[in-house]
Amino acid sequence: MNNPHASLLQAGRIGSMELKNRIAMAPMGENFGSDDGICGERTHAYYEARAKGGTGLIIMGTTAISWPSGTSEPHQLGISEDYFIPGLAEVTRRVHAHGGKVAVQINHSGKVAAHDRACGREMWVSSIPPQGPVPEAMRTITPKEFSTFVGVGPYPDRYRVMDKADIAQMVEWFAAAALRAKQANFDAVEVHCAHNYMIANFLSPFFNSRSDEYGGSYENRSRLLREVLTEVRKRVGPDYPVWVRIDSEEMHTPGGITMEEALQTAKLCEELGMDAISVSAYARMPTGTAFTDAPIPQKPNAYRQFAGQFKKAVKIPIISAGRWELDAAAEAVAKQEIDFVAMGRKLLAEPDLAHKLQANAAQDMRPCIYCYACVSEIFINRGIKCAVNAQTGHEFEAPITFAEKPKHILVVGGGPSGMEAARVAALRGHRVTLVERSDRLGGTLFFAALAYPENGRLLDYLVKQMKHPQIEVRLNTTADAPLIDALKPDEILVGTGARRAAPAIAGADQNHVWSGDELRRLMTGDRADEVAKAKLSLTERAMFKAGGMLGVTDSTAAIQGLSKLWMPLGKKVVIVGAGLVGLELAEFLLERGREVTVLDPGTHPGSELPIVRRWRVYDAVKAHGKLQMQAQVTRIERKQVVWTDKEGQEQCTAADSVVLAIGAEPDASVSEQIQSMTPIAVRRLGDCADLGYIEGAMHSGHHAGRTV
Repeated sequence: MNNPHASLLQAGRIGSMELKNRIAMAPMGENFGSDDGICGERTHAYYEARAKGGTGLIIMGTTAISWPSGTSEPHQLGISEDYFIPGLAEVTRRVHAHGGKVAVQINHSGKVAAHDRACGREMWVSSIPPQGPVPEAMRTITPKEFSTFVGVGPYPDRYRVMDKADIAQMVEWFAAAALRAKQANFDAVEVHCAHNYMIANFLSPFFNSRSDEYGGSYENRSRLLREVLTEVRKRVGPDYPVWVRIDSEEMHTPGGITMEEALQTAKLCEELGMDAISVSAYARMPTGTAFTDAPIPQKPNAYRQFAGQFKKAVKIPIISAGRWELDAAAEAVAKQEIDFVAMGRKLLAEPDLAHKLQANAAQDMRPCIYCYACVSEIFINRGIKCAVNAQTGHEFEAPITFAEKPKHILVVGGGPSGMEAARVAALRGHRVTLVERSDRLGGTLFFAALAYPENGRLLDYLVKQMKHPQIEVRLNTTADAPLIDALKPDEILVGTGARRAAPAIAGADQNHVWSGDELRRLMTGDRADEVAKAKLSLTERAMFKAGGMLGVTDSTAAIQGLSKLWMPLGKKVVIVGAGLVGLELAEFLLERGREVTVLDPGTHPGSELPIVRRWRVYDAVKAHGKLQMQAQVTRIERKQVVWTDKEGQEQCTAADSVVLAIGAEPDASVSEQIQSMTPIAVRRLGDCADLGYIEGAMHSGHHAGRTV
């Protein structure tokens, strides 16, 4: 069988380094270091898991060349003293044991040294930075989050405009760090020259306003880069692989780095003996959404065109990041647009990505859903995590091991928590029976996949995993006493979701008012006829059936398309509730031409969403709809919603339809009912135990499957 991703599995070369495939783990600050910056077991196991999964090149990011100064996070790893070498060398030993190669990214955060700011240390910069805008989306940060937010401390900002002695010290720090990397048996070094860190801060005509020989012209602004790379090459020798990561563009930065200058920098790096160019991008943040333009883009294959221009400009290999989709990455490598594809979030979700591509089993890869849960943790000074892979960052303490005594496990509920529990339990050798009361798998995840299509990838993956020979799925099945008596399970896991009771608002019982559950059931086919009869007119029911909604309940993509043609909601929609469900539904409806107003009695919208994803949704709703916080809905009338603002003034908003997206709470009723039928221990998963949405469902399901 032809492998559509065969080009990614070809051997490659960077300088003197031979690589078994074209897949690289992009450098990400994982914030897993100890308080003294030393690389410990948590970090060792994290990188080893990706090497064990077949990744050809691990790029470890980002290590501080002057630790603790010049750091962005409190648990950033150091490479500034010899005592860091043993911990780093253990990473290289483990990666090499699995046939991979490993590079380390060396960096000084400069202006972006948020941990320096929080600790009251001077931040070293080319020049005093221009005052930047504060994104309106920062209003979504809760007081609890702000109490640990990166860079927040009791001290005023202190900038140190570097003099000649400081610049000489910076060059020495980079060079000494590169030599330590070689001594720790790293196969290569990546010098971070992007993302407004130290070297990029000098390169940028926007941020560098110096008037000496390190500012002004491109020749002057690139002087620090030239001095660093020259000394690094001198220190590590001519044959040791060294490359740079550079910005192709500084987005949302008038007068910043342009592609023209970026290509000039790439050519300069090639002349200075660099072995590759790693292509990235940076964005100032006039809005929260800008962060999802660069450096961690929402757009698929975001930097493909950039990388292609670099490939034409230089003869050395191009490493390209930027949310590559696998088919596009394979095509780009095959067409020689790039040489290596660097993936970050995908490898957090699926450490075995390379091995699964080798087996031509891309459909079995756990997908990234681009929820930004990973990087959002950095903002609140915690180590990265993954919403869909509970083992990320916990590889050393949460291995999946074969059960000593296989059992028969009954899983009740075919949502994400139930399917993940079944998947992991089956991997451990248990026999699993999964029962679902409706005629399809997915639960609330199916509805979530309508509001945010990336969630559909996770649904497809989980449904595929239910084909395991140790798993039997029974749809249209209720877990009652006869069933339990017949199955005789050893343990019972219940993942039946949350209860979404309608709030006590006058007028909430009208037909144009929808609870989240009613809309979910109608759009996903979960006893949809009951809802249709109760809420829709005969004409609307005819449109619903004619639209074929009930006939495509196994396809989120099909319902996505059909929902653009018909939905049971009028032109003007008021959503009550600005949490995860309300904001994602608002984004979904705005894309379908509705006029949307979101009302919420609280002060901070979207607090259940990861911070970066929250910023993006907040900006979308504010730009195209209306969002009113501290809005208390008092009654719902046929054509309007009446509410009071924070001053207590009564307001009215026109509404053809109203969606109640509040009132969700854990629902233990099914598990309690089952427990009353049997002495077998019953364990609750996901939202029926504790509201955690997709991440909570996946993590609790994984834990249950791993511990039964």
